[in-house]
Amino acid sequence: MHAPEHVDEKVKIGAWLSNKRSSGKIVFLQLRDGTAFFQGVLHRDAVSEEKFNQAKELKQETSLYVIGTIHEDSRSKFGYEMQIDDFEVVGESENYPITPKEHGIDFLLDHRHLWLRSSQPNAILRIRSEVIKATYEFFSQHDFVKIDAPILTGSAPEGTTELFETDYFDTKAYLSQSGQLYEEAGAMAFGRVFSFGPVFRAEKSKTRRHLTEFWMIEPEMAWMHQEESLELQEQYISFLIKNVIDNCSRELETLGRDVNVLKKYTQLPYPRISYDEAIELLKDNGFDIEWGADFGSPEETFLANNFDKPVFVLNYPKAIKPFYMKRHPTRNDVYICADLLAPEGYGEIIGGSERDTDYEYLKEQIIKSGQDIKEYSWYLDLRKYGTVPHSGFGLGLERFITWITGQDHLRKTIPFPRMINRIYP
Repeated sequence: MHAPEHVDEKVKIGAWLSNKRSSGKIVFLQLRDGTAFFQGVLHRDAVSEEKFNQAKELKQETSLYVIGTIHEDSRSKFGYEMQIDDFEVVGESENYPITPKEHGIDFLLDHRHLWLRSSQPNAILRIRSEVIKATYEFFSQHDFVKIDAPILTGSAPEGTTELFETDYFDTKAYLSQSGQLYEEAGAMAFGRVFSFGPVFRAEKSKTRRHLTEFWMIEPEMAWMHQEESLELQEQYISFLIKNVIDNCSRELETLGRDVNVLKKYTQLPYPRISYDEAIELLKDNGFDIEWGADFGSPEETFLANNFDKPVFVLNYPKAIKPFYMKRHPTRNDVYICADLLAPEGYGEIIGGSERDTDYEYLKEQIIKSGQDIKEYSWYLDLRKYGTVPHSGFGLGLERFITWITGQDHLRKTIPFPRMINRIYP
């Protein structure tokens, strides 16, 4: 609703009834038109007695046209309300299942197609939309070209067996778990590229940080070393947060998210520590962890909260990272890579690295990991024909939005979540 453009004007709006209450001679209709939640006020003397009684009997989620005048109202979160002169029911609604009371999460997910209409999921998905819009703006401003990676692929970029396999005519194919290798090809053609699309992981995980289908933003930059990539990453995160603060204040208020906390995360640069330093920091604070172990949720939470800002952890051991990362120039045990950990217990939101450019080394690593070398011949070609230093990273959209909106599970940040035990609706 473009209410500021129509103050003191008579308008006709299509809306749904989310709730209502009446007090004698007034019916207060809580309405939503798809753009905002707002209040309509119907006075008894504005309509016939029959119409007024009809208003008192309207059921939740009935759709209707409402006709009336927009007024500014400082008491309203929306800032405006509507004095209703008339209304017309368009679609009846009986026994709407999601009533204004507490419901269990499984019930709400079973009714996700309707739950999207409620104020909190509505606010989260509006923020998601803003983050997507800001993503395109950021990469456009930095001269990136969008390259769409295929969803069906014949190989596994991460070298994992946790893939969704499907028959592809007379051969096997897999649902993509990353567009990165294809983005590397794009970077060699266009310099700076990014993909944004769905990816799939068949991990049998039930944690709050995992979905089986999620969306990834994966930039790849030719002629760029890791330090420049880290600077781009923090600029990107700061840009997204600023856009959400500037354009989604109502949604953040609906979710109870403290804007002052978010503002801290726009201040650059973000701290950087090495994996080695992170291990020592964890040990000094009572964690039972040895060098070479990957970080779990408790470790990531502690590290990020220790800095009260997103923090880059640099140069992880080779054994826990994929084959394509660039080797460290003075060490044989780590890659030139980094994860960005979000504070407040949200963990890794970006993983990235400089990419190795040595043809023979990568060929050896592919064979060592048990992959079919023929499936990667096109990837190795990128190292044969004019290879250059290049870096890239991947941002998990749902993990980012879960953090920014202060949610307790990724399933709330995607319209229709897919998890190990859920593929409905």
